[in-house]
Amino acid sequence: MRFARSRWALSLVCFVCLVTLRGQAPTAPATPEGYEAISFESTGAGGATVRAYLKRPQRSAPIPLVVLLHGCGGLFTRSGKMQTRDIDWADRLVAAGYAVLHVDSFNPRGFREICTKTARERSIVPRERAKDAAAAIEWALKQSPIDPARIALVGWSNGGSTVLWTVQDGEPAAGKLKTAIAFYPGCRVPSERGWKMGTPLTILIGADDDWTPPETCRLLASRFPAIGYVEYPGAVHGFDSPNSPLRTRTDVGQSPRGDGTARVGTDPKARAAAIDVVMATLAAAFK
Repeated sequence: MRFARSRWALSLVCFVCLVTLRGQAPTAPATPEGYEAISFESTGAGGATVRAYLKRPQRSAPIPLVVLLHGCGGLFTRSGKMQTRDIDWADRLVAAGYAVLHVDSFNPRGFREICTKTARERSIVPRERAKDAAAAIEWALKQSPIDPARIALVGWSNGGSTVLWTVQDGEPAAGKLKTAIAFYPGCRVPSERGWKMGTPLTILIGADDDWTPPETCRLLASRFPAIGYVEYPGAVHGFDSPNSPLRTRTDVGQSPRGDGTARVGTDPKARAAAIDVVMATLAAAFK
């Protein structure tokens, strides 16, 4: 009997470990200071109760809203703090008088990040994340402080790819957004699958990006001249991140060259120019 109990206990421990290793153990990071945690249901990637974090400026309603979609590194660091890039952009947007809503697509599904995951290991892809974005927009449309006529969408990398799927012509959320901005998205899959623009869109990407190379985004923009396409010479992936040293990552699960590497880091000139583009684009859309 003692042996049977021990074997049962060991099996339980192994099962818990296996679930954890697969990334399926749900986590809920602490709500960052100054934010309100909210949640809503999404049908994306098998369905989940998605958590999001709202921050509002000190101004009277109705307030324009910018929905923010994190990259493959997730919204939170390993220590549970919000990523620096997400904080940097949110603070800038709130200072300009906009509310921001960070949508956390990973932690509710048991993942902190997926940058290191191969395609087979990823259970959530941009086309499925688009359902999270659509659910966030639907939630926002029902909130009295938010101006339902002034909602925008901004995403980075994997989140930028998610933007493309969210604003595709015919998608429910496409007609409910004033504008959308995608930082260094992957444009190959949408381009190959007959993507058509359903929301005014701006794409910002580095000319030397070797993680999400600009060629397919360049081609997509040539097919749809209404896309605001900006390519920054010499800039690589993550060029708008604040104070991120230029380096080569060696743990990339999906790298175009197949060698697991990609260059990332801040490009001060491109970063400053992109900030100007984003703020001007939102100001024009929200006027």
